[in-house]
Amino acid sequence: MARPTPAERFEQNVDRGGPTPLVRDVHGRCWIWTGATNEKGYGTFWADGRTVKAHRYAVELADGQPVPNGLDVDHQCRNRACVRRSHLRAITHRENVLASSNHVARRAAVRACPAGHAYDAANTYRAPNGTRKCRACKREKARAARAAAREQQLATVAPIRTRTTNPERQAA
Repeated sequence: MARPTPAERFEQNVDRGGPTPLVRDVHGRCWIWTGATNEKGYGTFWADGRTVKAHRYAVELADGQPVPNGLDVDHQCRNRACVRRSHLRAITHRENVLASSNHVARRAAVRACPAGHAYDAANTYRAPNGTRKCRACKREKARAARAAAREQQLATVAPIRTRTTNPERQAA
């Protein structure tokens, strides 16, 4: 009896009757990986002497070539166990992170600061910790701080006291 090929072994771990994704423009049921999974819920598969992610192997198997270096395989259906080729796409890591619903993607989607100033090239700078900051708000805050400092400086000047005369000296 011949040993099964990696493609045949892969196919044995695919359940084609998975759920229908609730994401727009993703059609057809998910093909669920029933084999081993890692701690994050992604399917894993032993092929060519190494462990590979099942969804990445599905893309390579369907396309007949490896996924280019530097690209991630994104689940458009948002189901980590899905290995259906039409639900997967090869994109950059940045695109993959921004396509998700995590806090990084939510913050990147914000187009204006809380005061309503646009986050554009002219009005945005990156803080040392990597976050976006609004130049207009920073300018307004600096102006307010300078005005408060001037007010404080003027308020510390003591009022001029009138000179009082000694009544005994006047009588002499």
